[in-house]
Amino acid sequence: MAEETLWGKGLALDTIIHGFTVGDDPQVDLALAPHDALGSAAHARMLARVGLLSPTDMRALVTALRSLHDEARAGAFTIRPEQEDGHTALEAALVERVGEPGRRIHLGRSRNDQVQLALRLLLREEVLVLGARAAELAGAFLDFAQAHADKPMPGYTHMRRAMPSTFGLWGTAFAEALLEELEALKGLWARVDRCPLGAAAGFGVPLPIDREYVATLLGFSRVQRSPIDVQNSRGRLETATLSWACSISGGLEKWLWDLALFTTEEFGFITLPDAFTTGSSIMPQKKNPDVVELARGRCRELRGMARQVEEVASGLPSSYHRDFQLLKRPTLTALTSLRELLEVATRLVPVLQIRAEAAARACDDTLYAAHHAFTLAGRGLPFRDAYREVAHQLADGTFRPDRAALTATHLGGAGNLGLEQARAELATSRAWLTDTHRALADCAERIWHP
Repeated sequence: MAEETLWGKGLALDTIIHGFTVGDDPQVDLALAPHDALGSAAHARMLARVGLLSPTDMRALVTALRSLHDEARAGAFTIRPEQEDGHTALEAALVERVGEPGRRIHLGRSRNDQVQLALRLLLREEVLVLGARAAELAGAFLDFAQAHADKPMPGYTHMRRAMPSTFGLWGTAFAEALLEELEALKGLWARVDRCPLGAAAGFGVPLPIDREYVATLLGFSRVQRSPIDVQNSRGRLETATLSWACSISGGLEKWLWDLALFTTEEFGFITLPDAFTTGSSIMPQKKNPDVVELARGRCRELRGMARQVEEVASGLPSSYHRDFQLLKRPTLTALTSLRELLEVATRLVPVLQIRAEAAARACDDTLYAAHHAFTLAGRGLPFRDAYREVAHQLADGTFRPDRAALTATHLGGAGNLGLEQARAELATSRAWLTDTHRALADCAERIWHP
């Protein structure tokens, strides 16, 4: 078993201890394998560039790594339990396919910066995918808002009827939240877009490696300079990424909560299509909003996984510690969960069936109390006096508002949702996502076929 590990020295290993230290890396690392292959190909090209690897060996390695990358993408790459992790499996596969050059690929790096690079490449890919899905969902909310812009519904504070609102105003809120997250994504990207390779175990290597060249090959905007900080950033960037994911889910959780309420018989403002509901094993009449409730639960689950990553990474001194191995599964699980949540929400928004008459009936005269006070103030009465006058009318039953007296035509109000501006911002974010994705794809293609 010792000969299968990168660190083995020919000594016997305790089976129980070995299994405990390996954990679930052979399964988890399958997601990292294609990124590890791409990073290794860039590393091989750099070694050849600085004279530490022959051009012939480099070409053999890159060709083999391209095949392994494609196999990993297709789910055909395997990691045997005795190999511990994907890095060992990748090197073993290289040795099997190209012989001696495969034993040279690890020169100038450690598994510590190797896994950091694979994780960084994965995070870059994942946040672009998540950004694209968030943009798609934002577009669905904007379409919903435009389609139902003028349909009235009550606005609520403290879960009590408060002021007039519209389905357009309601839908726009969640589009705007996603637009803000797309802006925040660029800040997260700037943190993730730093190449860690060359830090090795956290103190650099006494070889003339070219870290800037690797970063350029892989499309990173810069090198993460400090080798110790490379190791210290384990958990930091995962936490930042999941914090962004939780922020997205926090906005969606409010929409899902609203949806769960508005689709009840007591509210009756919205109906879910039958295909988006489930039934009861005992009550024939039930059409349960399980998809809404489970999606809402996913939002809370995401916060739990983010907290798990934060807890594992915290409370440690600087440099590398094996505790970091436990960061991978919750990080990957959380990213997958958010991707599924965004996909489900995007399918759900366009099929919501608005019951406009029921929502309009809920907009009784009392919703217009503040509006009427504004009307009186517009005629010259101090607002506090107008407020008290309306309160007296409500108390003695003489309140009769002019529902058409005031309409919120300022930017963002029910009469001016700002949809054109929102669509322009969405187009800008989509263009950035597309351009960034294309640039990274071009970098990968140049690594495989210069």
